[in-house]
Amino acid sequence: MLFYVLLFLGIVSLWWRWRAKDRMKVTNLTGKYIFITGCDTGFGNMAAKIFDKKGFRVFASCLTETGARELKAVTSKQLQTVLLDVRDSDNVKKVAAWVKAEVQSEGVFPKKNNAGIMGPSAPTDWLDIEHFREPIEVNLIGLISVTINMLPLIKKAKGRIVNVSSVGGRLAFSGGGYFPSKFGVEGFNDSLRRDMKAFGVKVCCIQPGLFKTALSNPARIMKEKEVIWKKLPPDIKKQYGEEYFHKDAAKKQKLSNICLNMDISPVVQCMEHALTSLHPRAHYIVGKDAKLFWNPLSRMPAVIQDFLLLWNRVELAFSHAK
Repeated sequence: MLFYVLLFLGIVSLWWRWRAKDRMKVTNLTGKYIFITGCDTGFGNMAAKIFDKKGFRVFASCLTETGARELKAVTSKQLQTVLLDVRDSDNVKKVAAWVKAEVQSEGVFPKKNNAGIMGPSAPTDWLDIEHFREPIEVNLIGLISVTINMLPLIKKAKGRIVNVSSVGGRLAFSGGGYFPSKFGVEGFNDSLRRDMKAFGVKVCCIQPGLFKTALSNPARIMKEKEVIWKKLPPDIKKQYGEEYFHKDAAKKQKLSNICLNMDISPVVQCMEHALTSLHPRAHYIVGKDAKLFWNPLSRMPAVIQDFLLLWNRVELAFSHAK
């Protein structure tokens, strides 16, 4: 009995020490430079506003002039916007040079890679290589390009890099380029974290579940899928069945209603912890769906993953013909 009491007290003591360590903050962050990509909407937009209010000198990159103008209208004069298409390597180099001129010898303390797109989400045999290319170019190659070009400034400041991945970087539950791109982000993030440790640079990865953003708009996703469906060769349509698309859309909508997190602020709170904690975590899993289902499922044997994910799939007409 005494052994179990001591064991319990030991576990409570370790948990308490971990919590105390987790809450320790970096001091004197006011006025530090922070560079954030993908600030037109969603996580990046909210993060830019919050870090601006907290006194950071924010460089907020946007893809569109409209996004930059709207963000600038609701933030302080200290926040600066810049147009950036992460797919354009020359654009990335010019923005990095501009940031270097602005910060001079101080460097960039935190950098947050948030820019991303979903791309078409459909069975693999519906897609061509171009459907895969754009999500990989933006979500992975673009992220790597921005990181490499900003790395000297971050090393100078012994700063932080926060990459936004997804639970889709742990478990691929649909076809398309989004999931390969996020698996790539996870691999890059892990190698970068180890490479930068010697320089005092901490690298973190945010892994959100399904949140209500422009990226996860179910109507847009299904519209893109419908365009692809209508262009499919007759033999593939026959394999899936004429009713497949509408039945699949209904199932996807039902799953989205169950999993969708309406409040995106927990993601930004994790970003804040990663950027300001004295002991940031390597990975942040965010969202009830990610914590309760996707993340646990990603750690299970493939046979269990396949069973649960295929259970929500519509049966193909081809299967009935066997």
